[in-house]
Formats: sequence, C-alpha cells, structure tokens
Amino acid sequence: MGNKLAGKVAVITGGNSGIGLATAKLFQTEGATVVITGRRQEAVNSAVKEIEGSSIGFVSDAGNMTDIQALYENIHTKIGKIDVLFLNAGVATFGPFTSMDEATFDQMVNVNFKGLFFNVQKALPYLNEGASVVFNSSIADQKGFPATNVYAATKAAVRSLARTLAGELFEHKIRVNSIAPGPIDTPIFDKLGFPEGASGEIKEGFAKENPMKRMGTSEEIAKAALFLASDDSSYIMGIDLTVDGGMTQL
Repeated sequence: MGNKLAGKVAVITGGNSGIGLATAKLFQTEGATVVITGRRQEAVNSAVKEIEGSSIGFVSDAGNMTDIQALYENIHTKIGKIDVLFLNAGVATFGPFTSMDEATFDQMVNVNFKGLFFNVQKALPYLNEGASVVFNSSIADQKGFPATNVYAATKAAVRSLARTLAGELFEHKIRVNSIAPGPIDTPIFDKLGFPEGASGEIKEGFAKENPMKRMGTSEEIAKAALFLASDDSSYIMGIDLTVDGGMTQL
C-alpha cells in the first residue's frame, strides 16, 4: 500500500466500472477513503466489494440535479469533507450528425457537461482547502473524429470548464485539472449499441491508428488521475493531461 492519498477522502463518479473502478482501486491502495457512485445499486455494491478497504458507494445519476444535491449532503453526513473529486462519469452515443436526436443530445449534455458543472458547484461547500478536482475529458476535445459530434462538443466544454474553474477556485486553494484519455479498452464499448462483433473490430481499428499500436488500459488512466489528485502535481492547474499513446501528437 502506498501513501500518496493517506487520510484523504476521494469521491469518484461512475466508479463502478472501467476507468472509475480502476481509479478507485488505486486510490484505495494509496490510502484514501474512497466514495464511488453509479446508477445501479447492484453494480455499486459489487464494485465496493471489489475495491475493499473503507470504500463506500452511493446510487446517484451524474446528470440528475436532485441526485447530485443529495449525494454531497450524504457524503458530508457519513464521512465528512472531501479532498479529491474525480468527475469520471460520462455517456457516449456516436452517429452521423444528421441522425442525432434531441433526447440523445440532451442525455450527453446533461451527464457529460451540465451534471459535471453542478457536481462541482454542489460539492464545493464540502471540499477541503487544498482539494484536487479532476475531470475526465477525452482527446475528442482536440480531434475531429467523425460521428462524435455531440460527444466531442461536451468534452470540449469539460476542457474549457477545467480552465475557468481553475482560475475561480484557486482562491479556495482548490486545483482543477482534466485528463484526456485516448482510446481505452473499457466495458463502455459493449454498451454503445454496436452490432454483435463490431466492438472488437472498432477496437482493432483504434489500435492500428495509434502510434503505440494498442489501446490504453483503465489502469493507465488511473495512474494519471492519481498524479493530478496527489501532491505530486502541486504546481499544476488548469491542464488537460493527454494520455493517448501519442495519438494526438504523432
């Protein structure tokens, strides 16, 4: 067990699978009391058992304003102040611009941007001085990938918010940064509605396009989140840390 987050309380939205779960496990081994959220009680309970330690889980929809308000009140009542806030929860639907409907548009905006914005606002009274806030953005905030229209726009908004809130919240000695993952092999590929077998082909395509000739892992993003959450990054704020195997650079 490490000690980079010893004695800290870390909240991770969407911590029941993929990047969120890998980060929760790493934060726990580094000494944090980990709080995760998810939309399904069964998934949250399973993840808490997997994380072990003193972790705790809440059912909370990252795009629901009532859930967001209740979440931080419950965390404060049961655990206390927060030192690390990793806003990882997100949704993605890909498709041509011409076929994107309003309901899909609203869902991505509500979870990926509006919900993230209000998570910070509602958490702020419960953040300790010196807290670290980390957003999960995407290299879609830098690239013009076809069929990512609404998703990419929400992630560009997240990246912009990391900058503006870094300036606004530093008066509270709170640092705000974001992580921009490239293609990461997570369970989300099985939830995007692709035809059977198509997700494997899409992953192969991403791997071939990547300079490292592979997709990244959730554990690699978790290490970047730990860096931004801990004092290792004490002189860093407002950045969008790209973790993509060189995909945006080479």
